[in-house]
Amino acid sequence: MYRQDHPLPNSATRRAVLGAGIAAAGSALLAACSGGGADSTASAGKGAAGPGSLASDGKKVRPTWTPSPEGKLRGLTFTATPTTVEIGNGRTVRTSTYNGDLPGKEVRITAGDTLQMTLANHLPDPTTVHWHGVALRNEMDGVPDVTQPPIKPGATFTYRFRVPHPGTYWFHPHLGLQVDRGMYSPLIVDDPNEPLSYDAEWIVLLDDWIDGVGGSSPEDIFDQLRKGKPAMGHGQGEHGKPSGGVAAGYGPPRAHAPQPHRTPTRDDASPSPKPSRGPGRLMTGASSPLLGGHAGDVAYPHYLINGRTPDDPTQFRAKPGDRIRLRIINAGAETPFRVALGGHRMTVTHSDGFPVRHHRTDSLLLGMGERYDVLITAKDGVFPLTALAEGKNGAAMAVLRTASGALPGPATRPAELRRTVLPSARELRPHESVELDRRRPDRIVKVTLTGGMENYDWGIDHRPYSPDRVHRVERGERVRLVVVNATDMWHPVHLHGHTYALAGIDSHGARKDTATVLPHNKLVLDFDADNPGDWMLHCHNIYHSESGMMTTITYDA
Repeated sequence: MYRQDHPLPNSATRRAVLGAGIAAAGSALLAACSGGGADSTASAGKGAAGPGSLASDGKKVRPTWTPSPEGKLRGLTFTATPTTVEIGNGRTVRTSTYNGDLPGKEVRITAGDTLQMTLANHLPDPTTVHWHGVALRNEMDGVPDVTQPPIKPGATFTYRFRVPHPGTYWFHPHLGLQVDRGMYSPLIVDDPNEPLSYDAEWIVLLDDWIDGVGGSSPEDIFDQLRKGKPAMGHGQGEHGKPSGGVAAGYGPPRAHAPQPHRTPTRDDASPSPKPSRGPGRLMTGASSPLLGGHAGDVAYPHYLINGRTPDDPTQFRAKPGDRIRLRIINAGAETPFRVALGGHRMTVTHSDGFPVRHHRTDSLLLGMGERYDVLITAKDGVFPLTALAEGKNGAAMAVLRTASGALPGPATRPAELRRTVLPSARELRPHESVELDRRRPDRIVKVTLTGGMENYDWGIDHRPYSPDRVHRVERGERVRLVVVNATDMWHPVHLHGHTYALAGIDSHGARKDTATVLPHNKLVLDFDADNPGDWMLHCHNIYHSESGMMTTITYDA
């Protein structure tokens, strides 16, 4: 959980930001706020409708902001490191984090500016950083052996790219199962002409947690799911054998194969000679009608909001009547979350960073990798923000506090969870400022998601990922992507480097980069091929993608 230590330049009159801290290192360091402690306090401020893309009355206005090609430079350094973290009530776990923080500190930048981040890898394993949802240049996308060589232990890599669109994003590794550890951080891109009006901001990161609990690790879970079969994604097989995708190679950067995966131990400097073997963590019977049946396969011992368990939750402090913007990010590896704030209704304003026509709901369902921005008006009291692990009978919880009073119990389930639920972005309409123009597709690309739980052979078109199988398009084309789900399970489908529009019969739906396709259904997604490179398309269930459910869409400048 985060505090505002210093206001952002030119933003203090627009909003109060919980969790945005900027500390200078020279003239170019963008640092993030301190997480110190379980309570947070909202400071005062008010958004002001300006000449941005979306006015507070919902009307489209022309922007007057014209960024330079590079914009201002925001520079920072992060360190990926083995760490012991406390997740609530004195429970400590051994995991990997950015800068020793769980979650990683917030990075904040203004749309049009350039972000430069140097990652120092102090892990015993290679790693990368993927900037989830950002339409950045391809060589900065952080996909090992596709857009860059993995960052070796002891090495550094500097990511530098212009951030084109405002919104709620996040970053995490894209190598092996590292996203199911503690390496993730919010990336908030401010609109220089913010149209929304609000008093405070609350960043909410949801996570399913297993690493370091009772000897468990993501590799243990993958072994249990795969029954010892090797990975076919961007990671490593059992006992350090290269996975099929990496071994195949794919052009000059892909020649740098990752090092064998090793599980961190209590000694930061020395890896374990062999993977640990934790208790069985597989579950059966996880089911949700909202997800079309089977909900998931991993029985996580803990669910977290901003790194805290529900029996020792993070608290957000505000005043009654405050208008609060919640930026909700599902950073989980295998768990969908149904989110509600007790005693309040939500107004959805953005999905995956892009504005939508405002939509009222009591709760909403987020697949892994999805983000929603919502507005609430705080009431007087103490209220649970509950993230129900959909179909899994567990939950994370944080607390909104505007008055004194006892904390809600960890088993609290607000009535709003059972009322009106926004199950997917299909029910949302894009704001007209970001609606994709009507145009016939120049090309149709069809992919079929295949595989199943019994053999854990998830793939695309009945084959696991291989870097030498790509879907070629041409720059400038309107591409229609048809994703057919031939499996008995739901999948959150993520496309790198682009946002797509959910295609309707006679119009386009909300702009997204991650959307759920239900069992034996299909997603129809339109995007413009305006960002050349090799771009991954994959399921954001990390165990499915590592098993092989991913492919590449490619085009040249």
